[in-house]
Amino acid sequence: MIEKIIQAKLKVAGKTRVNRTTELVPSVLNKAHKRWDWIDSVPHIRRFKEDNHRLRWLTREEASRLLNELPEHTKAMAIFTLATGLSESNVTGLEWSQIDMQNKIAWIHADQSKSGKVIRIPLNQDAVDVLINQLGKHHTRVFTFRGNPVAKVSTKWRRKALERAGIENFTWHGLRHTWASWHVRTGHP
Repeated sequence: MIEKIIQAKLKVAGKTRVNRTTELVPSVLNKAHKRWDWIDSVPHIRRFKEDNHRLRWLTREEASRLLNELPEHTKAMAIFTLATGLSESNVTGLEWSQIDMQNKIAWIHADQSKSGKVIRIPLNQDAVDVLINQLGKHHTRVFTFRGNPVAKVSTKWRRKALERAGIENFTWHGLRHTWASWHVRTGHP
């Protein structure tokens, strides 16, 4: 059953998130075995190797190079991430019902946020422009590829684009750090 959970989570999240989802299971199973005698042995729970490298942010010039190398559907998601600071899963899972174009605001439902609270996101012109370009591609989801909702940003395309752009040691999550760094550098709290 735990392996099924791992497989399902891998379809929508990275290996680090899968590790966070399952990290308490071995402790509970150890207690069930050693302290409570509920089970005869502790099964192995698969864990993934994590990169513990430092996250980095992009300069505007690096971001421009990266965006120029990404396929259009991925480029749109990257621009939206740089404009909003949203996580990959929040961007790929974004639905039109979470967008208010008139008031230039989007929101992430409480059950979709790490904090368990609703997140309201003001939309700058870059974000609005991306959304306008996505109109009519899907009736429910904002970001699609060949008419189908995007579940996860393709690692293959991202890696190739990073290589062509001459950018090393960078993950999709780094776009959130880039968004935050750009705001701090311009004096936003």
